[in-house]
Amino acid sequence: MRRSFVIGLLAATLIPVGASAQNCEPNSVAVQILGSGGPRINPFRSSTSYLLWVGDQARVLVDMGGGAFGRFGQTQAKLTDLSLVAVSHLHPDHISDLPAFLWQSHLARKEPLPIVGPSGNDAAPDFSTFLSRLFDEKNGAFPVLGATLGGKRRDIPSGPLSGGGSVSLDVGVVDATKAQPTTVFDRDGLTVTALGIPHGNMPTLAYRVKVRNVSIVFSSDQTGTDPKFVDFAKGANILIMHLALAAGVKNNPLHAAPDVVGRVAQEAQAERLVVSHIGIFDLDVALADLKKSYTGPLTVGEDLQCTPVK
Repeated sequence: MRRSFVIGLLAATLIPVGASAQNCEPNSVAVQILGSGGPRINPFRSSTSYLLWVGDQARVLVDMGGGAFGRFGQTQAKLTDLSLVAVSHLHPDHISDLPAFLWQSHLARKEPLPIVGPSGNDAAPDFSTFLSRLFDEKNGAFPVLGATLGGKRRDIPSGPLSGGGSVSLDVGVVDATKAQPTTVFDRDGLTVTALGIPHGNMPTLAYRVKVRNVSIVFSSDQTGTDPKFVDFAKGANILIMHLALAAGVKNNPLHAAPDVVGRVAQEAQAERLVVSHIGIFDLDVALADLKKSYTGPLTVGEDLQCTPVK
């Protein structure tokens, strides 16, 4: 009982209930972490998700893992301000909150919502097929969200399901096997490019966002073994990389070891490295391993934390 009380007290201390967009500097370009954890249950970290703020508007949402839907609400971001939802890959800790995010979204937004994700292979369907399996109005797992893909909106005038439906989605699929970056969005002062990266056999995309002459790179899960990613991330003002493995662990087929994360950030000459998707291990020791390869400014990610571009 005492242990449960202590955990609850720590959670209340580390994750402020009133956290909001005001945590980001006014008029800045800033990355806010909605989820800084990975797939394992963590009382202090939601699964992977990021918001890119431009001034007082949340313009790009990258991934939406478990817990990110609630974090989005805490930021006081507006669905109507989003220009793009960018999905890196289809592991649950990066996408599982998407149905919750879209449910009743038509009540807040009338314009279609652009959303992009990776192509498929034997390990995962392409992003368009994935969405159909979820939301098709006849055969999907959530047919009440059929309006996302152009189906009829199933608004129920009364009862416990009143107000069902969703904003429609403008779906894009990016070839994750393409050797060169693909532009997935380019308007209203915002340019977003995507590049396939190695993450086991799962088609996975990294994203680079350019706005106001600054660039932010979201590396997603990867092994750090493809030199094309270093070129893709070169000179980024903020580079977000995932620290999923403990110190002393060698690269596995899915993730980069801490020293590899540091090396990639160093070679990319990023102005600031932000580590996120943090696993459950001795973080200080892992960071010491990372710093053997990386000598620049470093931010250790936490849920709802904002990192402005200076």
